Amino acid sequence: MLLGTHTPKLDDKGRVILPAKFRDDLGPGIVITRGQERCLYVFSSVEFERVYERIREAPLTNKQARDFQRMFLSGASAEKPDSQNRITIPPHLRTYAGLERELIVTGVGAHAEIWNADAWNTYADSNEDTYSDMEQEVIPGLF
Repeated sequence: MLLGTHTPKLDDKGRVILPAKFRDDLGPGIVITRGQERCLYVFSSVEFERVYERIREAPLTNKQARDFQRMFLSGASAEKPDSQNRITIPPHLRTYAGLERELIVTGVGAHAEIWNADAWNTYADSNEDTYSDMEQEVIPGLF
């Protein structure tokens, strides 16, 4: 289970060292793809396969499903950490997420997210009140 937030740096070659705990949870191979809100989703290969199977079940006659499949899958990149535990984030994904040197990597249960640090801080600040004021159960039975 991927939990917590870390602040690694992106090097000049577009590589980042994921936190050791995340590397252990993700395993030897990962898939990076476009996330929502202009972040990147990072899945273990096994978890990505599970998500992919669910996505494949979506009807091709549904335009929203097709749009989601195209955006999510067309940007996906399978990566393996190098000998120094760095992963390379492909240029098209760095551009999509607006990644600069300062990053936020946050664990979101079964996947991690990589954010531009400023974008994460803006997102977190703008959602704090909404999160605090939720009146109805978003996840049934949680509280």
